[in-house]
Amino acid sequence: MCSSDLALAVCGTLYAAQAPTVTLPNVPEVYKFASGWPKPLPNGWSMGTVTGLYVDPEDHIWVLNRAEGEGKSDKKPAPAVLEFDLDGNLLRSWGTPASAPAGLWPRAVHTIFTDREHNVWLAGAAPGDTLLKFTPDGKFLRDFGNRGPIVERQGMKQDNQSKILMLGVSNAALDEDANEIFISDGYLNRRVDVFDLKTGAFKRGWGAYGKPLSEISNETQAPHDPKDMHAADFKSPVHCVRISKDGLVYVCDRGGNRVQVFTKQGKFVKEFHVVNESVGQGTVGSVDFSSDPEQKHIFIADLQNGTVWQLDRQTGEIVGHISHKGPNPGEFFRAHVAAMDSKNNVYVGEIGDGSRVQKFAPGN
Repeated sequence: MCSSDLALAVCGTLYAAQAPTVTLPNVPEVYKFASGWPKPLPNGWSMGTVTGLYVDPEDHIWVLNRAEGEGKSDKKPAPAVLEFDLDGNLLRSWGTPASAPAGLWPRAVHTIFTDREHNVWLAGAAPGDTLLKFTPDGKFLRDFGNRGPIVERQGMKQDNQSKILMLGVSNAALDEDANEIFISDGYLNRRVDVFDLKTGAFKRGWGAYGKPLSEISNETQAPHDPKDMHAADFKSPVHCVRISKDGLVYVCDRGGNRVQVFTKQGKFVKEFHVVNESVGQGTVGSVDFSSDPEQKHIFIADLQNGTVWQLDRQTGEIVGHISHKGPNPGEFFRAHVAAMDSKNNVYVGEIGDGSRVQKFAPGN
């Protein structure tokens, strides 16, 4: 459960009523738990709720974690940024409010990724948060800007026509060849934004089905309705954005239980519904691609049902899954984000009671 207003903004709206029982797809379990990853953290550190996860081209696994709500009084919170190798060894650790100039560190860290120069980008998803750029060792390089005002979350109103990030960044993806950054702006607004990577200038954006920003409603949205297979707008949160090798943009409509696929210019291509009858925290928390050259599959972290789904990338058919709900090693409390390395291993980060990253290897 989210225990504070800030955590609620990051985790998404939770339903007060008990979610109905859902019959999950009967597909094989395609991965096995790889115990002992990562190795124990030094200094008595405790990993917090894992909001961001990224595997860089060198197969280093970057974990972004928040200390709030751990409930582990006997341990010390780890720094926000943890870098591991394939064997689970901690290579680097850094990240506190002192890592950036005063007032710039995100209030609710939420996403992390690297660029071609091995710099590390991270962002938050609270009022006033934006992207920050660091060296791999944690030296501050840049504030991306476009940040909204630091205000109370309650009472904020959507403005899908604005050119700033009013409630931070839920996720982002780089297109360095085009000098662009794609941002899922989805904890207050319901859209995808594209900015110039170097100047930070706003370039374009769109909503569900490629809807122009001018046409996205700023009214309070209704909860997900499993009977409405084509909701006109994204639900909240719009939780991720990823770009495939063939140049398609995949957007996680977590609250709407669907993935929508676009061209880089925002033209709608197709959508996949993921356990659409689920009601609650949403079934599409993250998207990552299989490591084969064609990226035949996508892997989706399902926060609501406590699993990771394997989908055929062309058809959206669910063909397999990874683990299930449960408190034990190899199970999931709340699977928030999943990422894949070049060896086809999958790493899953959890929020809330889980507060951990687990590794899963191909096979059963």
